[in-house]
Amino acid sequence: MNTSTYIPESFLADVKSYIPEHLTIEDFVKACQSPLRRSVRVNTLKMSVEEFKQYCHTNDWLIDAVPWCDNGFWLTRPEAEEEKLPIGNTELHLSGCIYVQEASSMLPPMALAEALEDSQVVLDMAAAPGSKTSQLAAMMDNQGVLIANELSSSRVKVLAANMKRMGVANCALSHFNGSIFGDYMFECFDSILLDAPCSGEGTVRKDADALKNWSLQSNIDISDVQKQLIRSAFFALKPGGTLVYSTCTLTPVENQAVCSYLLEQFKGLIEIEPLDKLFDGAEKATTDQGYLHVWPQIFDSEGFFIARFKKTGSVDNPEQKIKKGAFPFTATDVKLQNTFHCYIKKHFGIKTLSGNLMTRDKELWLFPDALEQLQNKIKYARLGIQIGTTHKNGVRLEHEFATALGHHATDNTLAMSQQQACDYFQGKDIRLAQPTTKTGEVILTLCGAPVGLGKWQKNKVKNSLPRDLVSNAQLITWV
Repeated sequence: MNTSTYIPESFLADVKSYIPEHLTIEDFVKACQSPLRRSVRVNTLKMSVEEFKQYCHTNDWLIDAVPWCDNGFWLTRPEAEEEKLPIGNTELHLSGCIYVQEASSMLPPMALAEALEDSQVVLDMAAAPGSKTSQLAAMMDNQGVLIANELSSSRVKVLAANMKRMGVANCALSHFNGSIFGDYMFECFDSILLDAPCSGEGTVRKDADALKNWSLQSNIDISDVQKQLIRSAFFALKPGGTLVYSTCTLTPVENQAVCSYLLEQFKGLIEIEPLDKLFDGAEKATTDQGYLHVWPQIFDSEGFFIARFKKTGSVDNPEQKIKKGAFPFTATDVKLQNTFHCYIKKHFGIKTLSGNLMTRDKELWLFPDALEQLQNKIKYARLGIQIGTTHKNGVRLEHEFATALGHHATDNTLAMSQQQACDYFQGKDIRLAQPTTKTGEVILTLCGAPVGLGKWQKNKVKNSLPRDLVSNAQLITWV
């Protein structure tokens, strides 16, 4: 129990006014003061669930399945290992095979799962740090295009780093207030996730000070922002498309009231899709309207709210706008395309890549196939993945070529040992057990997943890890 968790009486008084009859305020407080179980999601772009289960069995990691996410697990590591090695420094995390993600935050993408089967163009309107974005990308199997937007410039950098680590290749990043999407990208998206900025009342188990600045007025102020965002999301969604609205807060002011605003604003053009059948036991947290209102004591998780809507009709948006300015990329010329494809086929055995090769100055980028219709709608912070830099003799590959596309390689790969991986992530060259006659670039793997590039050099592999990714911490080994 964490009795130091700050829970103001004014907050509890408000909670008592809307807590469901079958729940008690005593159980709520007890849950808020209880430690949060660690949960992780297997990144199926890099590792299968069966491989993860085998790894856990071999390493004495205890796991329990999260009921609403097939690749989500509550995880307990050996106590000695936990004390000496943070999970972020383990090989599974460094390789991008897992994402440490609170179990209830896996729910919003799962609410979109059925819609994603027919979605080519998807928007994550408030994306950083990237847990749900990378979950959506994995559910899409890196197909189609996923626009991930974040207002905070510093958080965009974190989002980009996480997309690289997780091997996401179908993503474009933008840096705007989400309210612009309805005007600049009117009816462009098949599916939209709006995990809205909120007061964070449901996160108190993770952050003992989450309620330090709580007030009813702040709830009201935040709900005004949420209404702007959900209105924008409606305009950006195609007719027939699916919108999921979620928050990590509990108050109806930021949840049910925002949903009611949407339904009133666009009466007859949008309808609720109930979530009581989303997973076994979902009915325990389902409201009369069909929303999921996840209280911490129901599933022993953080608090969360999730609503799903179907857009049934269209309405004109008189505020539509068109971006000004030239698009900075051009289609890569045929000669360079042929040079690049011949190289990766001969050196790595990669015969084909989905997507379009684009050039900006000396940079070579790979855009998702479905991006062409959207690429000039707004200004992006990042489009697709940078896979190389051109020079007079061809193309020098970039780190992200390996992390996002390295799993296609059948030649010139090296499965690193734990010690070799420690050296790699600490910026050191990798010593080889036996000299090699191979030359050129090599894709380095860890836990079966590609993590970066190096160059063969007789008795070693020269390290090509970008400087900003080099770590000085203790990594991988803990004994």
